[in-house]
Amino acid sequence: MNDSFRSSAPEPLEPIPFQIAKPFETKLSNGLKVVIFEDKRLPLVSLRLAFYSGDANDPADAVGLTSAVTSLMSEGTENYSSKELAEKIERLGAGLNVSSSDDFTIVSASSLAFYTEDMIELLAEVLLRPVFPEDEVDLYRRNMIENLKFQRSQSPFLASEQVGKIIYGDHPYGRVSPSKEDVEKLTREALSEFHKQIFVPENAVFIVVGDFASDELIKQLEAHLGTWSGGNSFAKLAPSEPARSGRTLTIVDRPGSAQSNIVIANRAIARSNPDFFPVIVMNQILGAGASSRVFMNLREEKGYTYGAYTRFDTKELAGSFEATAEVRTQVTGESLNEFFYELERIRTETVLDGELQDAISYLVGVFPLKAETQEGRTNLIVNQQLYRLPDDYLETYRDNVSAVTAEDIKRVAEKYIKPDDIAIIIVGDGGDVLWQVREHAPVIEIFDADGNAKDIAEYEAAADAPTADLAGTWTLQLNFQGTEVPVTLTLEQIGEAVTGKLETPLGEGIISDGNVNGAKLFATAAAEMQGQTVEFVIGGVANGDELNGSITSPMIPEPLTFTGKKG
Repeated sequence: MNDSFRSSAPEPLEPIPFQIAKPFETKLSNGLKVVIFEDKRLPLVSLRLAFYSGDANDPADAVGLTSAVTSLMSEGTENYSSKELAEKIERLGAGLNVSSSDDFTIVSASSLAFYTEDMIELLAEVLLRPVFPEDEVDLYRRNMIENLKFQRSQSPFLASEQVGKIIYGDHPYGRVSPSKEDVEKLTREALSEFHKQIFVPENAVFIVVGDFASDELIKQLEAHLGTWSGGNSFAKLAPSEPARSGRTLTIVDRPGSAQSNIVIANRAIARSNPDFFPVIVMNQILGAGASSRVFMNLREEKGYTYGAYTRFDTKELAGSFEATAEVRTQVTGESLNEFFYELERIRTETVLDGELQDAISYLVGVFPLKAETQEGRTNLIVNQQLYRLPDDYLETYRDNVSAVTAEDIKRVAEKYIKPDDIAIIIVGDGGDVLWQVREHAPVIEIFDADGNAKDIAEYEAAADAPTADLAGTWTLQLNFQGTEVPVTLTLEQIGEAVTGKLETPLGEGIISDGNVNGAKLFATAAAEMQGQTVEFVIGGVANGDELNGSITSPMIPEPLTFTGKKG
């Protein structure tokens, strides 16, 4: 047998055209638009009643009202208590949910096709007859207030809060969460009144996908929703872009944080922008996945983070570009350098043909998979309707992706990635971060976790303080679940650089790349445990012969605080 065929890969087969039947569109007697897609591959039905309004339509003095309404609509109706409704849905083996995003609100239901009319009836019950029981409203308020407290401890939320303010200014897109005051003034009457305003047929489209007869389905919809009326569609105003005259740096200070959450952002495109396809191909190359440029650079080559990504958040009226990573505090500055290196490279250099073809192949190949399941196909049709995309959008998606050229990539990168006017947001230890990154922007602001502005002069003075001499042996008492565990830290120091070792009951860790900034120590000790390398991140502040701080590690759920003395 001739084995020469093994020397080269077989030629790929011709691509199979993506074909999807045209949905049937009609209107109920009350004007509600209905989009019907018969799919008899499985005995299932998916229902989506989608509204062209969302969280961005909250009144300025009642942020979070849409989210509260959607959360409570299924917690009690005129004919069912919350428990009764949940039990009835469970008996049918079905699902029913109400949710909202910035731009849209969706009532979703799915079940076996046999129960189609039962689910339409339950959907209509939740849609038309919620009563917002006082006890459920009170529970929602209490849970939400606790959640607001929890959010303040999460660096991704703190970063998103600043990104929203900087990118969208006073527009509702800039609001990422209600305040405690917004939640406390929620009332049953306010929820009921707002529900009547936004849940109106003129503001909605009903999408149904599944195994059914269209004529029979329309009769069922008319029977349960035909009398629904009232209200007007919402007028939406595109956000005006806050004026920017250069790069800015915003730091949210979390003292003692072992990581820095980095977000680099600027205004970009809305979902309807004609450059959408070149943009998603460009982003696939730059930072959309584990083989992208920023991921390979910051994680695989430099080892600064477990993941670095970029994305375009395309909303109905506007959008943003974001590059993100959570990195070790001591490499925050180096990480920013690498981010800006990759942003500049995608803007100024023509992408390699192999990179372009890999990105196109991935996007073209994964798209049909999204339509393989009924829920996936339903979501594609819902997005097409809500964003008012062309009728042939799904059929031509792969052709549009395949048509993107290297010149297109460079053009949209230059247009929508703006390093000179970009906003840098970092959530981390302000004292450890500032000295590493302050050269990246002429305008710098620092806030605490509650959003209060801090005096940058205090941080600059600390950053400019003389470097403490931490060389020697430190005896530390580590607080482990209320028990003091003795730990020995031995450091050698040359200028700001430190090396050494950390001796613990679990083993010895070697420090090779620590540093001292003023009186602050930051170091990582790598230890071998059961054949694997485990990193212990050490952060502390020295005061003479005393050292206080914390140690964190992936194997430890919470930071362990310590106190210690030299000698």
